[in-house]
Amino acid sequence: MKKNILIYGAVLGLLVAGLKLAEYKLIVIDHSIEIYGGLIALLFTVLGIWAGLKFVKKKEVVVVKEVIVQDPAEFTLNENNLKLLNISKREHEVLMLMAQGLSNQETADKLFVSLNTIKTHSSKLFEKLNVQRRTQAVQEAKKLGLLP
Repeated sequence: MKKNILIYGAVLGLLVAGLKLAEYKLIVIDHSIEIYGGLIALLFTVLGIWAGLKFVKKKEVVVVKEVIVQDPAEFTLNENNLKLLNISKREHEVLMLMAQGLSNQETADKLFVSLNTIKTHSSKLFEKLNVQRRTQAVQEAKKLGLLP
């Protein structure tokens, strides 16, 4: 019984090996150009990665920027800058909510005004502070002592 199982297993193994060999020969013969093209592409990809890592120098960029941080408990509003820039109380409220990270819609909801009103206040603040973005407005306002 064991002898029959071993012979049967060996014959099946040889048959599978023969089929795989035939399949390999058919693939290599029928698709040799694609295989060679793929191997060349792989070779140049590896060569490009190696050359990129070897010859391209990594530039380290260090940005040094002064950040003014004040203790909120010690904050006093600079009324002179507020008057000098002609910022109204409502615009200052919008600026404070902007500094808290609220969106225009959230600010409008909190102040019970329309979204267009907040957009108008924001654009006037940008003009008065001479900035383009909300983050720049908050940073400039902190620098001028308008925000804690």
